[in-house]
Amino acid sequence: MVNLTINGIPVSVEEGTTILEAARSAQVHIPTLCYLKDINEIGACRVCVVEVEGSAKLVTACNNKVWEGMVIHTNSPKVRESRRNNVELILSQHDCQCPTCVRSGNCSLQSLANSLGILHLPFKQQLPKSDWPMDFPLIRDAKKCIKCMRCVQVCDKITGLNIWDVAGTGSRTTVDVSGNRKIKESDCALCGQCITHCPVGALRERDDVQRALDVLADPEKITVVQVAPAVRTSWGEPFGLSREFATVKRLVAALREIGFNYIFDTNFSADLTIMEEGTEFLDRLKKGELDQYPMFTSCCPGWVRFMKSQYPDMVDQLSSAKSPQQMFGAVAKTYYAKLLDVDPSRIVSVSVMPCIAKKHECDIPSINDADAGQDVDLVLTTREISRLIREEFIDPSTLPEEEFDAPLGVGSGAGVIFGATGGVMEAALRTAYYLATGQNPDPDSFRKVRGMDGWKEAEFHLAGQDLKVAVASGLKNTRRLMEAIRKGTVKYDFVEIMACPGGCAGGGGQPIRDGEELAGERCQVLYGLDRVNNLRFSHENPSVQKCYQDYLGKPMSHLAHKLLHTDHHAWKMPGEPETISEEV
Repeated sequence: MVNLTINGIPVSVEEGTTILEAARSAQVHIPTLCYLKDINEIGACRVCVVEVEGSAKLVTACNNKVWEGMVIHTNSPKVRESRRNNVELILSQHDCQCPTCVRSGNCSLQSLANSLGILHLPFKQQLPKSDWPMDFPLIRDAKKCIKCMRCVQVCDKITGLNIWDVAGTGSRTTVDVSGNRKIKESDCALCGQCITHCPVGALRERDDVQRALDVLADPEKITVVQVAPAVRTSWGEPFGLSREFATVKRLVAALREIGFNYIFDTNFSADLTIMEEGTEFLDRLKKGELDQYPMFTSCCPGWVRFMKSQYPDMVDQLSSAKSPQQMFGAVAKTYYAKLLDVDPSRIVSVSVMPCIAKKHECDIPSINDADAGQDVDLVLTTREISRLIREEFIDPSTLPEEEFDAPLGVGSGAGVIFGATGGVMEAALRTAYYLATGQNPDPDSFRKVRGMDGWKEAEFHLAGQDLKVAVASGLKNTRRLMEAIRKGTVKYDFVEIMACPGGCAGGGGQPIRDGEELAGERCQVLYGLDRVNNLRFSHENPSVQKCYQDYLGKPMSHLAHKLLHTDHHAWKMPGEPETISEEV
């Protein structure tokens, strides 16, 4: 243990502790801007500087360790002056039009400047030019970038794709797409982790709120909205609502008040996905198609983009099943249009997702099979739907609970856990067991695949056969798993991948709480909802059963394959070869 003094307070911490961690253990606040624990500890912003007795210069608290007898002052006149000057310099190269910034009110720089009482800028502002394709799902505004390096480090250490890098020299130094590429030329997976870890508004999703408002204002259009499982865990966060109060039924009430005609649960199509994917898995297993490589889930479009750009020779191992979002869109414009007895061209299919890769997914031309334009016309992230609620001046704290519409509003507990890492695997195994044996397992039989570990594996006995499965979340963990599979050091039958750590609960479209990782907490909400659901198996969903009975026939039928499956080779990632050499 090391003994030191911080602002006159005696503190004892383990050897190797940083000044910042030591101060936090003593409830002493040292402001930070660029710091992310274990990810970005480079002291780039110089905001966390402190004065150490005996040292001529101020030192950064985030990456300097304590020593025995150290005496630290975290807010001395010298520290305050330096900290204020550093923030003023950052602001001189930052677009300070806060009222028009998506992060206004939730911006670490804005909060810090307010705390320091900065009312005017002593330095002349010099803003870089911002040139970015505004139709791309991920938007970067160079004028707001504070060069904190968080996005670079997150993409390197969590995603492992190295999309961002330092560009320019001297005063022109900034952050841009690596390798002198344009973003549309890159292999970005669109996981959005750079967005959720940016302390300011330099990175955000393409805003489609106005598109939604335009559709809602058109009396000829019928709006059908679906709500993804993970959204119900987080939509209330920007409003300060507890998870117990901010139920999905209150979100339904908000969406109804906004003016959406029909409000459904993506859990319905998650159950549909399990029926198709589970049937496909058992069929491919029986045919011996998984002897060398496993079948991979295909629900996560960020993962599919990663697979296509990094391992194009293995794309055939992806399940051909569409994601729940796309399945829902196809069903909405066929089966549901038939139930409503309306022309499918009048239906506008909107999805509320915790993800920005979904914005790309719905625009893939080859994924649309309902013959009524795009199967999903518009994707709003959880953050966008919260902004839309604000824009409509709705007070969520006064909303009652309202039910989803029928019949596409019914979802099982298996469907709801799709939002957690391991949830797709667990849901699939529950139904695969039933399809193979004709009996339901204990719904918690496959809980070994739960948890926040980046790479999990488990083995189960299913219909006289031992199945080995794996689950990974976060694309750097995924790369480790993929390399091990290719080298033959591990062998699996079925693998679930989610691009974002923790799965959709930690998605790139979720509300941002700077410095806090909430995926684990949100996942626990999903498992709690599964536990209390009367339906815990996808194959027992009565709405799914009726959809097959009245329209699709059976899983993997000709119509089901047309509407609910896709060809992953029908579109290309930047740099993806047109054909795959047999030597690969």
